[in-house]
Amino acid sequence: MFEINWIRECVKDKHYYLSKHADQERQGDNLVLREIEEALFNGIILDRYNDTGRGKSCLVAGYSKAGKPLHIVCGLRQDWLVIVTVYIPQPPKFKTLYERGVK
Repeated sequence: MFEINWIRECVKDKHYYLSKHADQERQGDNLVLREIEEALFNGIILDRYNDTGRGKSCLVAGYSKAGKPLHIVCGLRQDWLVIVTVYIPQPPKFKTLYERGVK
């Protein structure tokens, strides 16, 4: 279901919303909405997840225009893109934006 072009269209058309958890994480990492949008526009789908009880989702990895790396978990609610969570990937869990580290 999730394709990066569909995600970009949703962001461009403002056809998305942040979950309460995503908004809390955004604030905790001092991220503004614009940075999340930028990372979704230039990002790639790094992983896809089967239904874990809240529907299917995917992990988008991208950079803000200022070069800040972001991971954004995206879900679907009816025909809306839902940003489930957002965070700055850091060691030891991640070596780089695209490579996992220690689990």
